[in-house]
Amino acid sequence: MRIDLHCHSTASDGTDTPAELVRNAAVAGLDVLALTDHDSTRGYAEAIAALPHGLTLVTGAELSCRIDGISMHMLAYLFDPDEPALLAERELVRDDRVPRARGMVARLNELGVPVTWEQVARIAGEGSVGRPHVATALVELGVVPTVSDAFSQDWLSDGGRAYVAKHETDPFEAIRLVKAAGGVTVFAHPAASKRGRTVPESVIAELAAAGLDGIEVDHMDHDDDTRTRLRGLAADLGLLVTGSSDYHGSRKTCVLGEYTTDPEVYGEITRRATGAFPVPGTGGA
Repeated sequence: MRIDLHCHSTASDGTDTPAELVRNAAVAGLDVLALTDHDSTRGYAEAIAALPHGLTLVTGAELSCRIDGISMHMLAYLFDPDEPALLAERELVRDDRVPRARGMVARLNELGVPVTWEQVARIAGEGSVGRPHVATALVELGVVPTVSDAFSQDWLSDGGRAYVAKHETDPFEAIRLVKAAGGVTVFAHPAASKRGRTVPESVIAELAAAGLDGIEVDHMDHDDDTRTRLRGLAADLGLLVTGSSDYHGSRKTCVLGEYTTDPEVYGEITRRATGAFPVPGTGGA
C-alpha cells in the first residue's frame, strides 16, 4: 500500500481542486490519501464524490497552532467535522486569516512591493487565504523566484519584515479538541527549520504526555539526519511515525506520494479514530 497522509486542495492553499486531487492521487498510484487543508473541511464533499475506485480517502485538517511564540501545525485525522467545540475553534482561526493577509499586503506596500489585496484574493479563490497566496503574489510580481523563497526573514517567515500574526490554537488545546471529536493528532514537519523556529524536543515530550499520537518524520523539509533523530525521539516517546508529501499542487515542488506512511501505522491511526472512518472510492463522478 502507498499511503500519503498530508495533502492540500483549493479549499486551503493547494492548486488542485478536491476532485482533481483525488484523481491525481489515483494516477500517482496511491492507495490512501489524506485531505488535510488548513483549518478547513470544506473540500470533503467534492473529494468524496470524485473518489476513484481503489483509492481510500482519510478526512482531516492541518490545524494552525502556536506555543511559546513558535508556530506549529497539527495534523488531525478522522475527527467528527461537526463536533461543535473543534468546529468553533477552526472557524476562529479561519476568520482571522483575511485581516491577517490584508495586514501582510499593507506591510509589503510599506516595503515598496506593489501587491494588492485583489491580487491575493484572486490567487486564494475559494480557499482559506494564507501566506502561500501572498507568496504566490510575490512570485507573480517577480519579487522572489519561488513560493519557498518568500518564506524568509526578508518577507513572510515568522518574524519577517512582512509577517503578521493570526489567531492560532494552543497545541495542547488542539490535542484535547481533536480527541474529544474522536480524531487522531500528528505533529506536522516538527523540525522544518527553514520555516522558522521549531518546537524543542522537551515540548514534544510534553505533547506526547498530553495525548499526541505521532510525528511526521518523512517530509521534504527534513534531511536524513533529522529523520533519524526524529525516529529515535518517536521511539522514546511511544509516538507513531508518519510520512507524506505535503502536496500543494503546482505551488510547491513536492509530488504526490513523494513520502509515504507505513501501512501498520495507518492501521493504528484508523483503529484509534472514532469520529470518522476512511472512505473507500466508489468510482467518482
